[in-house]
Amino acid sequence: MARTSMQKQKLLCLRKIMLEKTDENNGLTIAEIISELQRYGIKAERKSLYDDLKVLENYGMDICRTKSSTVRYYVGTRDFEMPELKLLVDAIQSSKFITHKKSLTLIKKLEGLVSIYEGKQLQRQVYVSNRVKTVNEKIYYNVDNIHNAISNDKQISFKYYKWELNFETAERIVKKEKKEGALYTVSPWALCWEDENYYMIAYDKNAEMIKHYRVDKMDDIEVTNDLRDGKIVFDKLDIAGYSKSVFSMFGGEQVTVKLLVDNDMVGVIADRFGTNIFVSKATDSAFYVSVKVMLSPQFYAWVFGLRGKVKILSPQRAADEFKKQLEAVSENY
Repeated sequence: MARTSMQKQKLLCLRKIMLEKTDENNGLTIAEIISELQRYGIKAERKSLYDDLKVLENYGMDICRTKSSTVRYYVGTRDFEMPELKLLVDAIQSSKFITHKKSLTLIKKLEGLVSIYEGKQLQRQVYVSNRVKTVNEKIYYNVDNIHNAISNDKQISFKYYKWELNFETAERIVKKEKKEGALYTVSPWALCWEDENYYMIAYDKNAEMIKHYRVDKMDDIEVTNDLRDGKIVFDKLDIAGYSKSVFSMFGGEQVTVKLLVDNDMVGVIADRFGTNIFVSKATDSAFYVSVKVMLSPQFYAWVFGLRGKVKILSPQRAADEFKKQLEAVSENY
C-alpha cells in the first residue's frame, strides 16, 4: 500500500476516531473505521487495522468488541465516567464565581472527554436559585496569580473594588476602586471557598492581622519580590473554623458566643459549624453550644432566620445588639 503524507499519523487519527465516535452504545465496524480514516486522507487495510487496534489496546486504551451480525469496536472505560462528568457540569453551571461564558467553555472541554453521542448528554442547563453568575472574567487569572504567589512565598499587590450606585450611567450599579485606587499589599496564605465565592486569606502587615478579600473584586494583581509576612500568625489559624465563623465573609469582631438551641436545629448548627463542637444539654428540648463567630449583621440575620429557635445568651452585648437590630427593622414597618 502506497504511503501518503498522512500515513504516519494513522494511529493518532485512529485513536481520535475511536474516542470521538464510539462508546458502549455506539461501535464502529472495520469498514466504518476505514471510511472514517479516509476523511483524514489515510488509506487502511483490514489486516493492518486489526494490528493498529491491538497497538492502541496495548497502549492502554480499553478497546471492546460487540458481536451481532458483524463485529463492532468501541472504547469502553475512560478516564471519567458519565456520572462523574455530569456532576462536574452541574457544579460548573451552578457555580456563582464562574461566568456564563467560561461555563460554556469548560463544559465544551468536558464534552471532549467522551464520545460525540455522550457529549450531548452534558449539554444540560442547571437552574439554581439565588446564584447570580459573576461578570469578572479575570477571576481565573486572579486565582492563578494568587496560587503562584503562595507557591513562591511572595507578597502581592492589587486594587480592590466595591459596588456603588450611579444614576448618571446606563448601568446604575457600578464598580468603584476602594482607597481611591491605591494599591493593597498583603501576604496571601490561602484561598477559601465560602458562600459561593472565592476568598483570599492574607496577612496585612500594617494592620498586623489576618484579613480576607473577595477574589472577584480584586484587579491588577502583581506578584512582588518581597517575601511573605505573617507565617507565625497563619500557622495558628484554623482555616476551616475561620471560614465558618465569619458568616459570608463580612468582617466584624470575632468572639465566642453561647447559644441556646432547640434540639430540632442540631442539623443547622452542624451544617454551619461542623460536628467537632462542644454541646451540652439545657433541657429535654434544647441544648447549649459555644462557637466563635464574627459579630456582624450577617450573623444576626442568620439567628433571625431561625425564627426564635436559637437564642444568644452571651456575651450580653451581642444579645443587646441583636435586639437593637430587631427594633431597627421593626421601625421600618
